[in-house]
Amino acid sequence: MGSNQVWKHSVMVCAAITTHQYVSAEQIVNGMHQAKAEGADIVELRLDCITNFHSHHDLKIILQNKPLPVLIVNRPKWEGGLYEGDENKRLEALQLAVELSADFIDVELKAASCLPTLVEHMRNHNSHGKIIVSCYVDGTTPPHEVLLQLVELMQATGADIIKLVTLAADITEIKRIFSLFLYCQVPLIAYSVGERGLISQLLSPKFGGFFVYGSLAGNPIPGLPSLDSIQEAYKLEHVNADTKVFGLISKPVSHSRGPILHNPSFKDVNYNGIYVPMFVDDLKKFFSTYPSPDFSGFSVGIPYKEEVLRFCDEVHPLAQSIGAVNTIIRRPRDGKLVGYNTDCEAAITAIEDALIDRAKSLACAVFGEAQPFKELVNFQPEKGAILANATPVGMHPNTDRIPVAEATLEDYRLVFDAVYTPRRTRLLNEADAAGAITVAGVEMFLRQAIGQFNLFTGLEAPEEFMREIVLSKF
Repeated sequence: MGSNQVWKHSVMVCAAITTHQYVSAEQIVNGMHQAKAEGADIVELRLDCITNFHSHHDLKIILQNKPLPVLIVNRPKWEGGLYEGDENKRLEALQLAVELSADFIDVELKAASCLPTLVEHMRNHNSHGKIIVSCYVDGTTPPHEVLLQLVELMQATGADIIKLVTLAADITEIKRIFSLFLYCQVPLIAYSVGERGLISQLLSPKFGGFFVYGSLAGNPIPGLPSLDSIQEAYKLEHVNADTKVFGLISKPVSHSRGPILHNPSFKDVNYNGIYVPMFVDDLKKFFSTYPSPDFSGFSVGIPYKEEVLRFCDEVHPLAQSIGAVNTIIRRPRDGKLVGYNTDCEAAITAIEDALIDRAKSLACAVFGEAQPFKELVNFQPEKGAILANATPVGMHPNTDRIPVAEATLEDYRLVFDAVYTPRRTRLLNEADAAGAITVAGVEMFLRQAIGQFNLFTGLEAPEEFMREIVLSKF
């Protein structure tokens, strides 16, 4: 076993193969080939999830035709798995996997008494496989001291690698996971499952994690990034202890396109940063839990753009006048959180480019009438008006909705929709059919992202590079 300094940056991407979708060993092999094509370094295979599993027949096909290293798991029901049979037969399947040259064997901490037998079996069969001792914690993530005790128990078994998995009820619990890497003397796989646990995967290489788990295309798993996003957006092989962390604070957050824009842009200017989705339930807890300068900046999404002002130490005058913040940076010299709004200028300039004179007057002064949102369906605009939808109405997955009465769209000269998922919303399509000039939300998204990039990095954003990404991937 090497020291922490030796292995902490050699993170491997592991594809979690959900075997429920496969009905035969041959299809499992096909799934492993898919994982390899999508960039996985290793696959984790759950024997307890295979329907009508026959150990000798299925393991031979799987392990003799594996295109990648394989981690074999046979999870019992008492550890959250599906296996309910005889314990000796469960362990016999693991021994057979050793004989057939499985690369990693997972053994639960509660079953660690079988380790000497497995080690002897490996020695007798000249196996170079590694033993992982794992522990799955029910309920919310325990306090740091309890997690540390579990790590010490697993290390004491003599395992080559240890694995600790919790269920994150709140993103603030993930900090306890990150802190464990400082104390571990062997390679550690530690993460939280569920959507709130996503950063435990994406930031694992920064803190020294051994594996990062990813999901196959067409089979999303809550809390796991897709293998494609790991390869195309996050490029976790470049993440290290010095990487600055940025992210979108929102609820929900899975819709965000920010990672596929910001991360490649960081790489384009050789900036050591990573941008990740952050599912936040409580702003106060979040900011008090992650005060580190490594967490250098944040985008702010729905529903927090107004509420987040209370947690900023300083607010830019424009953001203060609007009453909303969409960008926060942690000022390096004193650690204070400074709030900005890059949405406003982005929206105005996007409209200006489509309709100059009318938009400039709108930008200088707005003399309007406040209307409750529910009354908009009855609102009759003046001819030649401008409609700017700054609500989430029409956003995926509820793409069939528009915020105004369809019959009024012919009265608008220009319609702007801040929604950018989908790229062409129903509102824009209907407005276009009614003869209005339309401005898509992706244009505003790009412009506000350029402003955020400048604030995050202190560098000039690669505007043309970012525009190419938006045009090709949004």
